[in-house]
Amino acid sequence: MQAVNPYIYKIKPYIPGKPIDEVRRELGLKSVIKLASNENPYPPSPKALAAMTKAAYEVNRYPDGGCFLLRRSLAKKLNIDDDQLIFGNGSDEIIVLAVKAFAAKGDEIIIAKPSFLIYEIASTLSGARLHQVALKDFHYDLAGMRARVNARTKIIFIGNPDNPAGTYITARQAEDFVRSVPKTTLVFFDEAYFEYVQAKDYPDTLQLMKKYPNVMTTRTFSKMYGLAGLRVGYGIASREIVDILNRLREPFNVNSMAQAAAVAVLGDEAYYRKIARDVNEQRQYLYRSLESMDISYEISFTNFILIQVGGDSSQVASALLKKGVIIRDMAAWGLKGYIRVSIGSALENKRFIKTLGEVL
Repeated sequence: MQAVNPYIYKIKPYIPGKPIDEVRRELGLKSVIKLASNENPYPPSPKALAAMTKAAYEVNRYPDGGCFLLRRSLAKKLNIDDDQLIFGNGSDEIIVLAVKAFAAKGDEIIIAKPSFLIYEIASTLSGARLHQVALKDFHYDLAGMRARVNARTKIIFIGNPDNPAGTYITARQAEDFVRSVPKTTLVFFDEAYFEYVQAKDYPDTLQLMKKYPNVMTTRTFSKMYGLAGLRVGYGIASREIVDILNRLREPFNVNSMAQAAAVAVLGDEAYYRKIARDVNEQRQYLYRSLESMDISYEISFTNFILIQVGGDSSQVASALLKKGVIIRDMAAWGLKGYIRVSIGSALENKRFIKTLGEVL
C-alpha cells in the first residue's frame, strides 16, 4: 500500500444525514421526511428552475471558471469589488482552501466545541494543532478563545450563527474580539445561516473587514436559497486573501447550472422573503409545541432547533427514523441527550411533533 498522510487516520469521516430514498429502501417505508441537514424544505424559485433548464443545454461545455455573471451580480448586491469574492463547491470548499493556504504543521487553529465538523476535519488534515473551546450555555466563549491565541495562531473559525447551537455573536462582540487578536491571525466568520437572522445587533462583517483586513466571511446558496444539491458557496475577503485562495482553487469548481441558478435566485428576493417568513412562523410553532410537551430547546437564529430529549438521544433518533422522520442525533457531537431538527414545511413539522410525542 502507498504511504498515506498520517493525519488522515486522525479524522473521523463526516457522516451526512441519510437521504430519503435510502431510508425508504432500508425500512420499507412509503412516506419519509428529512429534517436532518438544515435544508430548505421548499424548491428553489421558478426563476432558478428556468435558469437551470436553460443551462442544462450547455453542460457539454466547461463552466465559466471565473463565475463572471455570478461574481458581477453578487458584487453589486453586496456593494463590494468583484475581486473580493471567491466561489466554491459549497462554502465548505472555501473553508478547506483557507486552512490549506494559511495553516501547516506547527501552526494552531481555534474553533468552538461543538461546531461545524469541517473546521476540525480540515484543521486535522493540515497537521496544525487544534484548540477546541467549549461553548458556554450554547454561546461562543470568546474570552476562552482569545486566551488560546498566540503567535502561532493562524485561523479562528466562528460560525455565526453557529451550527449546531443556533446562537450568534453580536456586532459589539465581533468587533471587540477581532480588535483583540493579532492582525496575522485570520478571523473566519462562517455565515451559512445569516439570511435567517432577524436580530438587529447581528454583525455586518463586510463592514468589519474594511477596518480589519484579517477578517473573512463565507456564505452559501445551500440554505435559504435552496440550492444544496448544486453546491455553490462564496467567500468575501481582501483582494490579497482572495488572490491566495484562487491559487489553490481547482478550475471549474462551480458547475454551470449552479452558477445560472445562483444568479437567478439573487434576482428573486420576494420569493425568499416569503420563505423567511414561513420559516419564522414554523419556528414559533415548534417552540410552542415543544413547550406544551415540556421539552427543552435552545432559542435558534437559524433554520434548525437544538432540542433536549433527555436520556438516550440515539434511541430517540432511531425510533423516529423507523417512523420515517430523519433528524440528527447530537451524541456524536458530544451533546448526549440532544437532537437537532431542521425547520420543515408546516406538514413536516406537524408530523415531527406528533411522532416525537409517540416516541417519547
